[in-house]
Amino acid sequence: MVASLDNVRGLTLAMSSSAFIGSSFVIKKVGLKKAGDKGVRAASGGFSYLYEPLWWLGMITMILGEVANFAAYAFAPAVLVTPLGALSIIFSAVLAHFVLKENLHMFGVVGCILCVVGSIGIVLHAPKERKIDSMKEIWHLATQPGFIVYSCVAVACVLFLIFRVVERSGHRLMLVYIAICSLMGSLTVISVKAVAIALKLSFSGSNQFIYIQTWFFIVVVTICCLVQLNYLNKALDSFNTAVVSPVYYVMFTILTIVANMIMYKDWASQAATQIATQLCGFVTIVAGTFLLHKTRDMGNPPPPDQVCLEEARECAPRSTNSSS
Repeated sequence: MVASLDNVRGLTLAMSSSAFIGSSFVIKKVGLKKAGDKGVRAASGGFSYLYEPLWWLGMITMILGEVANFAAYAFAPAVLVTPLGALSIIFSAVLAHFVLKENLHMFGVVGCILCVVGSIGIVLHAPKERKIDSMKEIWHLATQPGFIVYSCVAVACVLFLIFRVVERSGHRLMLVYIAICSLMGSLTVISVKAVAIALKLSFSGSNQFIYIQTWFFIVVVTICCLVQLNYLNKALDSFNTAVVSPVYYVMFTILTIVANMIMYKDWASQAATQIATQLCGFVTIVAGTFLLHKTRDMGNPPPPDQVCLEEARECAPRSTNSSS
């Protein structure tokens, strides 16, 4: 399949985004360690990292990554851009291995290879970006019955989960928080893509910010992002990150692809074999992501607090037996 120029631009931006975001985690961690050596650690409520240049370099790198990701949606379909977000995990894991001396277990290497293989499969068979000349075309797609039904169902599910389920089961069921984040995330990507296309057309000389629809999408992006970040923070605070991250990635990516299929109909011009290859690539990335997250601590020595706790547990029965 011959890739279009827009797809190549979107692919380049998506991979740059993953490189920047993956690197930012490592750079910020180095900054946090240096700041912790000088003052109170961030985990203990300290803010000394705000005076550490490396931490700010990490923040700038992350912002550059998010900007590149935003721009990628203006050139390539979400089917191509969204799954490639998993590549940031590879950049982070490899850099952490060399910079932070966090050992990358053999299973972690296999996970990286799976992510790369899956990404190649998606890239080689990704659909071409739909040509859009104005915000009115995007609005026409967004007001089709299929996408209106999807949006209403997504919003209704989110409201039901927030007002009826979160208070009773949110602290016990991880999927409650992740479902809210993923449903909002799918609408965020749809709106981000619309705004990104509006910016691209505006820079080309056709101002799209004269349309109220453009500002509508900007408002949707703002609201969805705030809700998404709020409940993602709650999920990370309540459950194991090694489980939250891959599950959120899978659910978010699936719902985002479904939403884009309904609205932009990216797969309409593709053969069944191409669609099947993309799905296989996505499943391969999912497998690699789970493997990377589940094995990321293998090969690393446990933290001192955990060692002390384990030693205390081992010594407790001995002291009880000696006293008896």
